[in-house]
Amino acid sequence: MARGLPSGKFRQRVVAVFGGLMGAQNLAAWGVAGVVAYYLWIKPERDLKEEQEARAAALRMETDRQAYVERKRSMADSQDPRH
Repeated sequence: MARGLPSGKFRQRVVAVFGGLMGAQNLAAWGVAGVVAYYLWIKPERDLKEEQEARAAALRMETDRQAYVERKRSMADSQDPRH
């Protein structure tokens, strides 16, 4: 008995697990499920993460701008005849 091909009962169980779809229908169903999952779960999470990173970057820029204060005294110009 050749072990290369699965027996009929095993194949029937595999087909039943995947909803009874075989061949191109099975592939199309998985493709549709993948696209739906992407737009319902993955894309919103990525968009939210990008938005949060943009807000954090803007907040960092604002706080950096407020934190910088020039603390040097101006030195007299040595070539200025008034000094």
